[in-house]
Amino acid sequence: MFQTIVPLFVDALANAALIFFVAFGLTLVFSVLRILNVAHGSFYSIGAYVSASIGLWIVSAGLNPWLTFPALLVSAALVAALFGPLIERTLVQWTYGRGEAVQILMTFGLFLILEDLQRLVFGVSSYYEDTPVALLGSIEIGGIIYLNYQLLLIALAVVALVAMRVFIGHTRMGRLLAVVVADREISEALGIDTRRMFTIAFTLGIFLAALGGALATPTAGVAPGLGADTMVLAFAVAAIGGLGQVEGAALAAVIVAAARVLAIYLFPALDAVAPYLVMLIVLLVRPYGLFGKPAIRRI
Repeated sequence: MFQTIVPLFVDALANAALIFFVAFGLTLVFSVLRILNVAHGSFYSIGAYVSASIGLWIVSAGLNPWLTFPALLVSAALVAALFGPLIERTLVQWTYGRGEAVQILMTFGLFLILEDLQRLVFGVSSYYEDTPVALLGSIEIGGIIYLNYQLLLIALAVVALVAMRVFIGHTRMGRLLAVVVADREISEALGIDTRRMFTIAFTLGIFLAALGGALATPTAGVAPGLGADTMVLAFAVAAIGGLGQVEGAALAAVIVAAARVLAIYLFPALDAVAPYLVMLIVLLVRPYGLFGKPAIRRI
């Protein structure tokens, strides 16, 4: 029993860590900007492509292979710096105050553009760069072999969640974001530059999505279509946890990852639909998600 449950548990947590990063970014953007960013999955795949490209260059150039670890973080930062302010200040800003249909159509159009852009820049071949996994090796616990990289992913997800809570609760910028989330109109009346907060939140959301893609590359590689698959999965996690709820996204990521792992182990044919079955069950019981609450809508 131990040799069956423990590997499933570790695999579920490692998968949950990757899902959490992209769902975390999606949740953050929605909580501040009140926009469901359909293009969010594209930043995940772009982060994966950039990370794999930089990692392959480091290896081919004969540089220290341990540089592939900071390259994961640098890749996400580059994607966020390049796309975050540019897209928020142009396309996304144009949708503020408009209906949800306009926002979804705009971000979906952006998703299509970014998908084609990836094919133009990176081609249609798959990229594989597993140097970080090879460097960290594996560990044996109770006769079971685990990748140390999987354990690192779990730790990084926990660090990200704690760091965000510290940022929101103990820094001036974080408190300003919290005020904007609570009430946008009062924030503007108090003199808070909400447009600047929107840009920061959107860029940070892109960074988290790109970081998830970068961290996933050493274990799974990257191929065309990854953004679409990730986008749908991230929406499922955000819906289960409750839109705008960070803790909900963390718990939902664990639930979805556990459902996928159990499906692969027990019912392989249900692997692709397991997350959405979980979403259906949760939303039937709690339409606003596990942590979501009904809210009064201003008209």
